[in-house]
This record gives sequence, C-alpha cells and structure tokens, in this order.
Amino acid sequence: MPTGDTAQQESQASLNGDLTKRVVMHTQEMEWQSSPASRVRRKRLHLVGGAESGQVTSVVEYLPGASFPEHPHPEGEEIFVLSGTFSDQTGDAHAGTHLLNPDGFRHAPFSEPGCVIFVKLRQYASFDGAGRPHRRTSTIAHDWKATDLPGIEAKTLFDEPAFPDVTRLERWSPGATPGPRRFDGGAELFVIEGSFRDAEGGYSAGSWLRLPLGATLDARTDTGCIVYLKTGAIAALRSG
Repeated sequence: MPTGDTAQQESQASLNGDLTKRVVMHTQEMEWQSSPASRVRRKRLHLVGGAESGQVTSVVEYLPGASFPEHPHPEGEEIFVLSGTFSDQTGDAHAGTHLLNPDGFRHAPFSEPGCVIFVKLRQYASFDGAGRPHRRTSTIAHDWKATDLPGIEAKTLFDEPAFPDVTRLERWSPGATPGPRRFDGGAELFVIEGSFRDAEGGYSAGSWLRLPLGATLDARTDTGCIVYLKTGAIAALRSG
C-alpha cells in the first residue's frame, strides 16, 4: 500500500462515491481484478481517493500461499473472513472471524490455504480511529441472540458508546418479514448466506447494498439468510 509522497502522486478515483444514492453490487457477477500482490485479487465496491491509498470497501481473495508485504493501516482496517483462513502476526483468522485493526496497525498478511475476505480500509478517521481497539471476534464461538425484529437474531461485532457505528451479523429465519426499517445514519449490508428481497430486487450471497442517510429497507426472505449489517457509519465515508 503506497504511503507518503507515493500516495499523494496517485491518480484519484471514485467508485460509488455519491453517498446520497442507494447502491447495489452483486459481487458474484463481477470479475476479479489484480492487486499489487500477484496472488491476491479483489472486487471493489466503493473507492474514493488513490487507487492504492484511498478509502475503499472490497471483497478480496488470497489464493493458496498468497502473501502481502508488510504495510500500515492509517485510519484503520476492518475484515470479515468469508471463507478459508486469513493470517498475520496476530494469528490465524478462520471463516466467520471479524477483525478490527486500529489506526497505525501494521501487518504482513498471508493465507496458506487461501481465503476470501470482506475488507474496509481508511473509514474511521471521522470516528476517532486512533481510539478504537484492536479486536478479533470469532462469531462461531458466540450464540445468536433474539432481537426486537420478528424472525431476526443477531451477533454483535462492534457496539461501543464512544462510537456512533454499530456492526453485527443478522440471521433471518425462512419467511422472515421484519417490516420497514429506517436507518437514520444509513446502512451497509453484505449477504453472507442465503438471500433476501425487497421491492427493488433480490440479493443473494455476495450482494452488497449501501443505503443513504434516512433510508428505509422493507425486505423479506423466503429461504433465510445471514447478513453483515453496519449502521451509523455513512458519515465516515468520503464522497467523490
């Protein structure tokens, strides 16, 4: 990842940089793109800034034996391991693991068996990224908890009073119809398993949605699904 003068010299780019719009990306239909590491590929969902130093949300694949040179993470990093095993000097993170790496964290990640991860970079500056903890959460080890929404259980990934954003996994039972949900601080959803739908379309595993401030989602699922949900974080994103 470029830093310093190199980062400043990068051409600026924007992908889904209009934060006032609802965005949907079906990653299963997207082609893998190359990255600076030869055996690491990615599908970008949001990018504002330099191609290798901007604020970005991506799905990233490490092929077996892939590694990335040591690099820092200004403004923090968030990872959810979708499949395989992601590793660095802090240990192995298997499928279902959620990682928070605070501002300034450095690592040289790799994957012996290969892995696919959901990654968010440079998205905590507005939320005091330096004050965030380094955290590793194995969701497999946690029980699902009931919510006040019919047919939906949840596992909390991040929810602290000092910060406005909340991240959790939701499990929707087959046939769940939770009704309209308003997200005053916007929302971001990534479908991990199963599918759901609303009046605008269907969203299967690998689908990513970003809803603007004040948006409402009125969805249901026929088969059931597991969804990554982040709320209250749109204010930390850059427009472009």
